[in-house]
Amino acid sequence: MQYIRFRLRIWSFGAKKKENEDLTGVLLEPLHPRLTDILEIARQRGRVDVDLLSTRFGVTPQTIRKDLNDLCDRQLLQRVHGGAVYPSGVTNFAYDARRTLAASGKQLIGMATAKLVPDNSSLIINIGTTTEQVALALRRHHGLMVITNNINVASILRDAPSAEVVIAGGVVRHSDGGIMGEATVDFMRLFKVDYAIIGASAIDHDGAILDYDLREVKVSQTIISQSRKTILVADNLKFERTAPVKISDFSMIDVFVTDNEPPAEIVDICKAHNVELVVAGANPPMVSP
Repeated sequence: MQYIRFRLRIWSFGAKKKENEDLTGVLLEPLHPRLTDILEIARQRGRVDVDLLSTRFGVTPQTIRKDLNDLCDRQLLQRVHGGAVYPSGVTNFAYDARRTLAASGKQLIGMATAKLVPDNSSLIINIGTTTEQVALALRRHHGLMVITNNINVASILRDAPSAEVVIAGGVVRHSDGGIMGEATVDFMRLFKVDYAIIGASAIDHDGAILDYDLREVKVSQTIISQSRKTILVADNLKFERTAPVKISDFSMIDVFVTDNEPPAEIVDICKAHNVELVVAGANPPMVSP
């Protein structure tokens, strides 16, 4: 049976501790095997859904909700509508998991954002699975100059018939192909572009736009400063997550493209800062000046 330890375990040459005892000397409650399996699925995919888990384990949705509540009470998962996500306050989800999270919403965001970028434009696209969807939607544009610190964006656009792709130098992050560091910041300062396409890992209720890696944030801040118009692209799950490093706030954003209508406080912040809000998942897509 697997046990979850909530505190750092210390090895010493003194008295031997019991196998399932933590630093306080209290016996730890064992984790049910199904909960262990759910936690592993969440770790691999970033998110779990009640209905899918109910089918997989052959139990009722009510049982799965109880399981998720148990895991959330232990602070092993974070509850969201219809399921739960793996905790993300300090480190981001694995790249493959991020690609599957809100995948259809990201595609809608990508298509809506591409419509905002005219032919014969210059733009910088930063790191992120949502910005990669924007790159996919831009492949049919003409006369684009695209600067990026995202190897995946460069790969998506490298054979686009009418796009010049410029890739930044710097340190490549193995997990997702992002390029960062002081060399990347200096490189971005060489340009002044029409549009910046910026992704983020989390958006706080006060409008803070957040990410996990300080090196990545410094590059994103430079990209914003080197653009005439900044477009923030983020799906609705970003409102349910936290991250420790601030990129910017909405006062630096011109257009916010998302998949579903954001929380009321974010709508109010957009209005206060004259940010154009585009809800790509609405039918038809909703645009608020």
